[in-house]
Parts: sequence; structure tokens; C-alpha cells
Amino acid sequence: MSERPPRRGFASRPADPDRWIKAADAPPRDGDAGGFTARLTIDVTPALRGRIKIAAFGRGITVADMLRELLAREFPPRPEGNPS
Repeated sequence: MSERPPRRGFASRPADPDRWIKAADAPPRDGDAGGFTARLTIDVTPALRGRIKIAAFGRGITVADMLRELLAREFPPRPEGNPS
């Protein structure tokens, strides 16, 4: 019988600590994201999800790209110190 390889735990650390850290010089995704992105999760109905996917497909872009553009249009950058 062959020997099983050692199991890595769910939260085990990689052997190389440099792999934990995102490189500061990583290329930006769309030029103005500063090189890093953050994940945003929302709950929508299955019907709305379907409409969003159909709209993105009809425009020839991904859902993520379409929603990024929509959010960027709705929430443009503000001058510093102006939270509204």
C-alpha cells in the first residue's frame, strides 16, 4: 500500500512567506484600482441575477466588468475630505 502524503490543514501556512504578501508592484487591473481589488458580495434574487447575466452577455462583457463600470459611474471619486 502506498503511503499518503502529509495533509495540509485548512489554514496551514505556505512554506514561502513571500507568497502570503501581495506584491506592491502588481499591475493594476483597470489602471485606477491602485493595483489591488476588494471582493464585494451581495444577495440578489435568481431572476435579477439572470437579467444581469443576460445584459452583460448582450454587451459582450463579463458581469464583473459591467458592474464595476456601473459602480464607478454611480460612485465617482470625490475630493479628499468630502465623504458625501
